[in-house]
Amino acid sequence: MASMNTEQSLGTQPVGRLLFRLALPAITAQIINVLYNIVDRVFIGHIPGVGAKALTGLGVTMPVIMAVSAFAALISMGGAPRAAIMMGKKDQEAAERILGNCFVLLVCVSLLLSCVLFLFGKPILLLFGASENTIGFAMEYLSIYACGTIFVQLSLGLNAFITTQGKALVSMCTILIGAVLNLVLDPILIFALGMGVKGAALATIFSQAISAAWVLRFLFSKKTFLKLRAANMRLQASVALPCLALGLSPFIMQFTESVIIVCFNTSLLKYGGDLAVGAMTILMTFMQFAMLPMQGLTQGSQPIVSYNYGAGNLERTRKAIRRLIASCLVYSTLLWAVCVFVPQLAVGMFTNDSELTEIAVWAMRVYMACALLLGAQISCQQSFIALGNAKTSIFLALLRKVILLIPMIFILPQFMEDQVLAVFLAEPIADFCAVCATGSLFYRAMKRLGH
Repeated sequence: MASMNTEQSLGTQPVGRLLFRLALPAITAQIINVLYNIVDRVFIGHIPGVGAKALTGLGVTMPVIMAVSAFAALISMGGAPRAAIMMGKKDQEAAERILGNCFVLLVCVSLLLSCVLFLFGKPILLLFGASENTIGFAMEYLSIYACGTIFVQLSLGLNAFITTQGKALVSMCTILIGAVLNLVLDPILIFALGMGVKGAALATIFSQAISAAWVLRFLFSKKTFLKLRAANMRLQASVALPCLALGLSPFIMQFTESVIIVCFNTSLLKYGGDLAVGAMTILMTFMQFAMLPMQGLTQGSQPIVSYNYGAGNLERTRKAIRRLIASCLVYSTLLWAVCVFVPQLAVGMFTNDSELTEIAVWAMRVYMACALLLGAQISCQQSFIALGNAKTSIFLALLRKVILLIPMIFILPQFMEDQVLAVFLAEPIADFCAVCATGSLFYRAMKRLGH
């Protein structure tokens, strides 16, 4: 029955309707996940007496936590599309071998990450900006979080294998369960039991543990098309390595986010002071929310593209990709219009300070100048992943952020009189160059699909 449901939903239903049916729960899950990460900050910031220092300490841990999540993407975002392609080829055994190998990889990586965080957590946090006043709070949170790394890896990593079966609502529930539990447990542990930062960390890992249990229960149940089986948990290089290769692109995109934040803040602090850094904080926070619909659309399209590509239904594959690109372009154009013509609407959500508002409004117009092209960049890049094209997806991930953006953050201010403007200009220039390269490569790929 599960096989028939998968066949009907991914192989035969109207592409447009199916895309949005899968995308809406994915978008909701993305929003919930962001709120999940913000809840701890809200409660910790209100701890009597030490809230500000504790919040700063937690902020220092965020790049580390982003890196942990990136490792889950390395395995799952490479494994899930490959499993869907095998499902399309009617090779359930191969798809389940991929799931089993990815499960073992997630467990191994989580154990390795826990050891690294326990042994090198303090120097890593000091490198990321912790001070004598905040390192204690940061270590309190990270030392407990490190104990629950396996729950984070399993809940995030295995959930992708639920989404790839076209079961977006079940996938959304994984995140919703953890978010609601975290929301309930935070005030109890932080305030009622007086555990402070330790309470926030315990609430997070307990919530992730329940989410992981939910995912595992589903993948062992009769409701899933892809089942976790002990026989498939023997690591095979021929199964695991292609998954890791395909997952390198989303890994790079997530892992480099923390590096990019540090690069922007370092340059802006040097050339523009605290106000410029404050403006970038607003831009980054706004973009974290603004990009969620496009991320949800790409997640919703991945099972459709991968399954039909594996099934050899190239016309349906092309149709799904075209719908994804059109949807993302419409959204990115609307986002660009808001940021360029009425940026004060976005900035006003984060500050009432007149000086900060003025520079943030100006900075948003510069930073988002090429945002209307982001729809094409993101949809095409994610389509390469859904098609199992590891080499191109890795190159494009490296191109936009590592090859173009990071060097330009430091190089452009050497050639422009307005150095703050130069730093903000790095983003639209990188976006434009990346879109040109992505569009050229994607056109060739679509020709090979018979476009």
